[in-house]
Amino acid sequence: MRPAVRRAWSWFKRGAPWGLAALVLTLVARQAHTLDWSAVWQELLNQSPGRLAAAAALALVSYGLYASFDLVGRRLTGHRLSAARTLGTAAISYAFNLNLGAWVGGLGLRLRLYTRWGLSAPTVMEIVAHSMVTNWLGYLWVGGAVLAWAPPPLPEAWMLPGAVLRAIGLAMVAAALAYVAMCRFSRRRKLKVRGHTLTLASGRLATLQMLAGGANWLLIGAIVWGLLGGRIDYPTVLGVMLVAAVAGVVTHVPANLGVLEAVVVFALGARLPAHELLAAVLAYRATYYLLPLALALPAYGLSEAAARRADRGT
Repeated sequence: MRPAVRRAWSWFKRGAPWGLAALVLTLVARQAHTLDWSAVWQELLNQSPGRLAAAAALALVSYGLYASFDLVGRRLTGHRLSAARTLGTAAISYAFNLNLGAWVGGLGLRLRLYTRWGLSAPTVMEIVAHSMVTNWLGYLWVGGAVLAWAPPPLPEAWMLPGAVLRAIGLAMVAAALAYVAMCRFSRRRKLKVRGHTLTLASGRLATLQMLAGGANWLLIGAIVWGLLGGRIDYPTVLGVMLVAAVAGVVTHVPANLGVLEAVVVFALGARLPAHELLAAVLAYRATYYLLPLALALPAYGLSEAAARRADRGT
């Protein structure tokens, strides 16, 4: 690669996330001023109890599935915490992660809880790494399949030819399969990533990671699709939620607050009125973000109390 091209690529990699963040935040500000919030509130009140209950049930299933990602780390690090304690720690951390950001829940709280139970910081970091791999491995194949066969509606400025979208989608699926193949056939069973050691899963466990990670994203799409009453086809809703997840990562806004709403309303505004879309997203927030957090707060307190009793016992 020529020096000029290399410099241009370097500047693009640095500037592209900031450009995307500016675009998304502009959409957030624009929609906040134009929405009829009284209509949004009324639409939210009109959500049926059955629909909300189904959303809450799917959210709890999703949390249980996401918590199981830490069992991969338990298997590969060989730590001796029970499966129940591992699942509880992961579920509590996930609720804090979604509402307060990855540094607080995904990393900080996991370090706090796991080290209180005797695990070393490097072991915790490897658990976190395996959880992240499982999550984004699932994203790769689900997102790739959506791009290849049912690409979500995108802003005109972002639109790419169908062949390009399909190629990107197939490349994402291929990347997920390449990870599984590496785990299956690589003779090197430990990787060094930025000074941290990561034990490779077996081919079978890597396949389970891919399936579990993908299933969780499919559940997230199903929750919003159900709250919309099925009035928009599921692949489109799933695709928009996948785009919103990336937008949230790029903008670093805690709880994806405002970003999720902006992406959903902007992408699906031609299919349903904005106040109906926003009401569904707010109901999703209540069932997927706030309800689990309300359960995680007392669970965290109980975990801390149990750890203190264990410390006194030793």
